[in-house]
Amino acid sequence: MKSKILLACAGSILMAGPALAEEPIVGSWKRPSGTIIQYSSCGGNTYCGTVMTGEYKGKSIGSMSGKDGAYKGTVNKLDEGKTYNGKASVSGTTLSLSGCVMGGLICKSESLTRQ
Repeated sequence: MKSKILLACAGSILMAGPALAEEPIVGSWKRPSGTIIQYSSCGGNTYCGTVMTGEYKGKSIGSMSGKDGAYKGTVNKLDEGKTYNGKASVSGTTLSLSGCVMGGLICKSESLTRQ
């Protein structure tokens, strides 16, 4: 009887398949200024950033699409009222954001730390 139960359990585990892991960008990130940004899935392989603390709480900072720690999209610089075409990458506990406007004439970058 025990062997039948073990076989049934083993079969269930094998049929379950691999678990889907969240993308590395998903989660809370702290800017150097102390502001917390939350990235979460907003459909498909697109991840939306929302300001969680500070003056711009609740505002969107743009969205990124991608996978495996490499993303492209837009970054809203709320204090400047500008939207940058940008990219993001995750390495360990660091999210590196960079973006440019005016065809690459003006570029900015920032590193955030996972919270």
